[in-house]
Amino acid sequence: MSSRARLFLILWSAGFAGILSFQLVDLQALIAKLPDAQGKPLPLSMTTIRLLSVVQPAVLVGAAVFVGLVLAPKVGLSAPGARALAEGRPFLSALRPQLLPGIVGATIAAPTIIAYWLLWKPFLSPSFVRSADGFSRMLPPLTRLLYGGITEELLLRWGLMTFLVWTAWKTLQKEIGTPRPVFVIAAIVCSALVFGAGHLPLAIALNGGPSLSLIAYVVFANSIFGVAAGFLYWKKGLESAIVAHALTHVGFLLSRLI
Repeated sequence: MSSRARLFLILWSAGFAGILSFQLVDLQALIAKLPDAQGKPLPLSMTTIRLLSVVQPAVLVGAAVFVGLVLAPKVGLSAPGARALAEGRPFLSALRPQLLPGIVGATIAAPTIIAYWLLWKPFLSPSFVRSADGFSRMLPPLTRLLYGGITEELLLRWGLMTFLVWTAWKTLQKEIGTPRPVFVIAAIVCSALVFGAGHLPLAIALNGGPSLSLIAYVVFANSIFGVAAGFLYWKKGLESAIVAHALTHVGFLLSRLI
Protein backbone atom coordinates (compact mmCIF):
# COMPACT_ATOMS: atom_id res chain seq x y z
CA MET A 1 0.00 0.00 0.00
CA SER A 2 1.34 3.43 -0.93
CA SER A 3 1.94 6.12 1.69
CA ARG A 4 -0.82 8.20 0.08
CA ALA A 5 -3.32 5.37 0.48
CA ARG A 6 -2.21 4.90 4.09
CA LEU A 7 -2.62 8.64 4.73
CA PHE A 8 -6.16 8.48 3.35
CA LEU A 9 -7.02 5.55 5.62
CA ILE A 10 -5.47 7.21 8.68
CA LEU A 11 -7.38 10.46 8.20
CA TRP A 12 -10.65 8.84 7.18
CA SER A 13 -10.49 6.37 10.09
CA ALA A 14 -9.91 9.24 12.52
CA GLY A 15 -12.89 11.11 11.08
CA PHE A 16 -15.03 7.97 11.15
CA ALA A 17 -14.20 7.46 14.83
CA GLY A 18 -15.77 10.87 15.43
CA ILE A 19 -18.84 9.86 13.44
CA LEU A 20 -19.22 6.67 15.46
CA SER A 21 -18.84 8.62 18.70
CA PHE A 22 -22.00 10.53 17.79
CA GLN A 23 -23.88 7.27 18.29
CA LEU A 24 -23.31 7.78 22.02
CA VAL A 25 -25.86 10.60 21.85
CA ASP A 26 -29.42 9.64 22.73
CA LEU A 27 -30.87 10.69 19.37
CA GLN A 28 -34.44 9.88 20.34
CA ALA A 29 -34.21 12.15 23.40
CA LEU A 30 -32.50 14.81 21.32
CA ILE A 31 -35.24 14.77 18.68
CA ALA A 32 -37.87 14.90 21.43
CA LYS A 33 -36.35 18.19 22.62
CA LEU A 34 -36.93 19.89 19.27
CA PRO A 35 -40.02 22.14 19.49
CA ASP A 36 -41.26 21.20 16.01
CA ALA A 37 -40.96 17.47 16.74
CA GLN A 38 -42.86 17.41 20.01
CA GLY A 39 -46.03 15.35 19.81
CA LYS A 40 -45.33 14.26 16.23
CA PRO A 41 -44.37 10.78 14.98
CA LEU A 42 -40.90 10.41 13.53
CA PRO A 43 -40.84 10.32 9.69
CA LEU A 44 -38.21 7.54 9.83
CA SER A 45 -37.46 4.73 12.23
CA MET A 46 -34.67 5.30 14.77
CA THR A 47 -32.69 2.51 13.09
CA THR A 48 -32.84 4.37 9.78
CA ILE A 49 -31.98 7.69 11.42
CA ARG A 50 -28.94 6.17 13.12
CA LEU A 51 -27.83 4.50 9.90
CA LEU A 52 -28.09 7.77 7.98
CA SER A 53 -26.20 9.57 10.75
CA VAL A 54 -23.28 7.24 10.04
CA VAL A 55 -23.41 6.71 6.28
CA GLN A 56 -23.87 10.30 5.09
CA PRO A 57 -21.10 11.83 7.24
CA ALA A 58 -18.77 8.93 6.36
CA VAL A 59 -19.17 9.72 2.66
CA LEU A 60 -18.64 13.44 3.26
CA VAL A 61 -15.52 12.79 5.34
CA GLY A 62 -14.20 10.49 2.63
CA ALA A 63 -14.69 13.21 0.02
CA ALA A 64 -13.04 15.85 2.25
CA VAL A 65 -10.07 13.60 3.02
CA PHE A 66 -9.59 12.87 -0.70
CA VAL A 67 -9.75 16.57 -1.60
CA GLY A 68 -7.16 17.44 1.03
CA LEU A 69 -4.98 14.50 0.06
CA VAL A 70 -4.80 15.65 -3.56
CA LEU A 71 -4.79 19.44 -3.15
CA ALA A 72 -3.09 20.25 0.17
CA PRO A 73 0.47 19.48 -1.06
CA LYS A 74 -0.09 21.76 -4.06
CA VAL A 75 -0.78 24.79 -1.85
CA GLY A 76 1.60 24.16 1.04
CA LEU A 77 -0.94 22.82 3.55
CA SER A 78 -0.31 19.63 5.49
CA ALA A 79 -1.14 17.15 8.21
CA PRO A 80 2.40 16.46 9.49
CA GLY A 81 1.46 13.97 12.18
CA ALA A 82 -0.77 11.84 9.98
CA ARG A 83 1.77 11.99 7.13
CA ALA A 84 4.53 10.82 9.48
CA LEU A 85 2.41 7.82 10.46
CA ALA A 86 1.68 7.04 6.81
CA GLU A 87 5.37 7.20 5.92
CA GLY A 88 6.54 5.21 8.92
CA ARG A 89 8.23 8.14 10.65
CA PRO A 90 7.87 9.00 14.38
CA PHE A 91 4.44 10.48 15.02
CA LEU A 92 5.30 12.42 18.19
CA SER A 93 8.22 14.19 16.55
CA ALA A 94 5.89 15.50 13.85
CA LEU A 95 3.15 16.35 16.35
CA ARG A 96 5.30 18.13 18.95
CA PRO A 97 5.71 21.48 17.08
CA GLN A 98 1.92 21.70 16.73
CA LEU A 99 0.97 21.11 20.35
CA LEU A 100 1.80 24.47 21.94
CA PRO A 101 0.15 26.55 19.18
CA GLY A 102 -2.95 24.35 19.50
CA ILE A 103 -3.01 24.79 23.28
CA VAL A 104 -2.57 28.57 22.95
CA GLY A 105 -5.34 28.69 20.33
CA ALA A 106 -7.76 26.89 22.65
CA THR A 107 -6.72 29.06 25.60
CA ILE A 108 -7.75 32.12 23.60
CA ALA A 109 -10.77 30.68 21.76
CA ALA A 110 -12.62 28.99 24.64
CA PRO A 111 -12.87 32.02 26.96
CA THR A 112 -13.68 34.28 24.00
CA ILE A 113 -16.58 32.10 22.88
CA ILE A 114 -17.85 31.64 26.44
CA ALA A 115 -17.73 35.41 27.01
CA TYR A 116 -19.59 35.97 23.72
CA TRP A 117 -22.30 33.53 24.84
CA LEU A 118 -22.74 35.35 28.14
CA LEU A 119 -22.90 38.75 26.43
CA TRP A 120 -25.33 37.59 23.74
CA LYS A 121 -27.58 35.41 25.92
CA PRO A 122 -29.97 38.31 26.86
CA PHE A 123 -30.74 38.78 23.15
CA LEU A 124 -31.70 35.13 22.64
CA SER A 125 -35.07 33.62 23.50
CA PRO A 126 -35.26 31.91 26.91
CA SER A 127 -36.56 28.76 25.22
CA PHE A 128 -33.48 28.57 23.01
CA VAL A 129 -31.16 29.15 25.96
CA ARG A 130 -32.81 26.25 27.80
CA SER A 131 -32.79 24.01 24.72
CA ALA A 132 -29.18 24.82 23.89
CA ASP A 133 -28.10 24.08 27.46
CA GLY A 134 -30.00 20.79 27.39
CA PHE A 135 -28.44 19.82 24.05
CA SER A 136 -24.98 20.69 25.34
CA ARG A 137 -25.44 18.41 28.33
CA MET A 138 -26.54 15.57 26.05
CA LEU A 139 -23.24 15.57 24.15
CA PRO A 140 -20.82 13.08 25.72
CA PRO A 141 -17.26 14.39 26.20
CA LEU A 142 -15.92 11.74 23.81
CA THR A 143 -18.25 12.97 21.06
CA ARG A 144 -17.11 16.55 21.61
CA LEU A 145 -13.45 15.55 21.40
CA LEU A 146 -13.66 13.16 18.45
CA TYR A 147 -16.47 14.57 16.31
CA GLY A 148 -15.82 18.23 17.10
CA GLY A 149 -12.08 17.93 17.31
CA ILE A 150 -11.32 15.62 14.39
CA THR A 151 -14.32 15.08 12.09
CA GLU A 152 -15.24 18.76 11.79
CA GLU A 153 -11.61 19.75 11.19
CA LEU A 154 -11.31 17.20 8.38
CA LEU A 155 -14.48 18.52 6.77
CA LEU A 156 -13.94 22.26 7.20
CA ARG A 157 -10.19 22.75 7.19
CA TRP A 158 -8.63 19.75 5.43
CA GLY A 159 -11.42 19.55 2.87
CA LEU A 160 -13.18 22.89 2.35
CA MET A 161 -10.44 25.38 3.27
CA THR A 162 -7.86 23.48 1.21
CA PHE A 163 -10.21 23.47 -1.78
CA LEU A 164 -10.84 27.22 -1.48
CA VAL A 165 -7.11 28.01 -1.25
CA TRP A 166 -6.38 25.78 -4.25
CA THR A 167 -9.23 27.30 -6.30
CA ALA A 168 -7.96 30.86 -5.72
CA TRP A 169 -4.36 29.79 -6.40
CA LYS A 170 -5.31 28.02 -9.63
CA THR A 171 -7.73 30.58 -11.07
CA LEU A 172 -6.34 33.90 -9.82
CA GLN A 173 -2.66 33.08 -9.45
CA LYS A 174 -2.41 30.65 -12.37
CA GLU A 175 -0.60 28.10 -10.17
CA ILE A 176 2.48 30.33 -9.98
CA GLY A 177 4.50 30.18 -6.76
CA THR A 178 2.85 29.64 -3.39
CA PRO A 179 -0.66 30.95 -2.64
CA ARG A 180 -0.73 34.62 -1.71
CA PRO A 181 -1.59 35.24 1.96
CA VAL A 182 -4.70 37.21 0.96
CA PHE A 183 -6.10 34.10 -0.76
CA VAL A 184 -5.38 31.90 2.25
CA ILE A 185 -6.93 34.43 4.64
CA ALA A 186 -10.02 34.67 2.42
CA ALA A 187 -10.30 30.86 2.47
CA ILE A 188 -9.92 30.85 6.26
CA VAL A 189 -12.73 33.37 6.68
CA CYS A 190 -15.03 31.68 4.13
CA SER A 191 -14.56 28.22 5.65
CA ALA A 192 -15.09 29.69 9.13
CA LEU A 193 -18.37 31.25 8.01
CA VAL A 194 -19.46 27.95 6.48
CA PHE A 195 -18.52 26.27 9.77
CA GLY A 196 -20.68 28.79 11.62
CA ALA A 197 -23.59 28.48 9.19
CA GLY A 198 -23.40 24.70 9.44
CA HIS A 199 -24.60 24.96 13.04
CA LEU A 200 -27.70 26.93 12.04
CA PRO A 201 -30.11 24.06 11.18
CA LEU A 202 -29.82 22.54 14.65
CA ALA A 203 -29.92 25.94 16.38
CA ILE A 204 -33.03 26.95 14.44
CA ALA A 205 -34.66 23.60 15.27
CA LEU A 206 -33.84 24.07 18.97
CA ASN A 207 -35.27 27.59 18.79
CA GLY A 208 -38.43 26.52 16.99
CA GLY A 209 -37.68 28.91 14.13
CA PRO A 210 -35.10 31.43 12.88
CA SER A 211 -34.45 34.88 14.31
CA LEU A 212 -31.90 37.55 13.44
CA SER A 213 -30.29 37.47 16.89
CA LEU A 214 -30.02 33.67 16.77
CA ILE A 215 -28.42 33.64 13.31
CA ALA A 216 -25.97 36.38 14.27
CA TYR A 217 -24.96 34.56 17.43
CA VAL A 218 -24.56 31.08 15.93
CA VAL A 219 -22.64 32.17 12.84
CA PHE A 220 -20.31 34.61 14.58
CA ALA A 221 -19.64 32.51 17.69
CA ASN A 222 -18.64 29.48 15.66
CA SER A 223 -16.73 31.57 13.13
CA ILE A 224 -14.52 32.88 15.95
CA PHE A 225 -13.08 29.43 16.38
CA GLY A 226 -13.15 28.70 12.65
CA VAL A 227 -10.78 31.60 12.00
CA ALA A 228 -8.42 30.49 14.77
CA ALA A 229 -8.40 26.90 13.51
CA GLY A 230 -7.82 28.05 9.94
CA PHE A 231 -4.73 30.03 10.91
CA LEU A 232 -3.38 27.08 12.93
CA TYR A 233 -3.89 24.74 9.97
CA TRP A 234 -2.15 27.21 7.66
CA LYS A 235 0.82 28.00 9.87
CA LYS A 236 1.38 24.76 11.81
CA GLY A 237 -0.63 21.90 10.35
CA LEU A 238 -3.97 20.14 10.60
CA GLU A 239 -3.20 18.47 13.93
CA SER A 240 -2.65 21.87 15.55
CA ALA A 241 -6.21 22.86 14.60
CA ILE A 242 -7.48 19.50 15.88
CA VAL A 243 -5.73 19.98 19.23
CA ALA A 244 -7.18 23.49 19.55
CA HIS A 245 -10.69 22.31 18.64
CA ALA A 246 -10.64 19.42 21.11
CA LEU A 247 -9.23 21.55 23.94
CA THR A 248 -11.76 24.30 23.26
CA HIS A 249 -14.48 21.74 23.97
CA VAL A 250 -12.62 20.80 27.16
CA GLY A 251 -12.79 24.48 28.10
CA PHE A 252 -16.56 24.47 27.52
CA LEU A 253 -16.93 21.41 29.77
CA LEU A 254 -14.81 22.97 32.51
CA SER A 255 -16.82 26.21 32.38
CA ARG A 256 -19.92 24.24 33.39
CA LEU A 257 -18.15 23.00 36.51
CA ILE A 258 -17.05 26.44 37.71
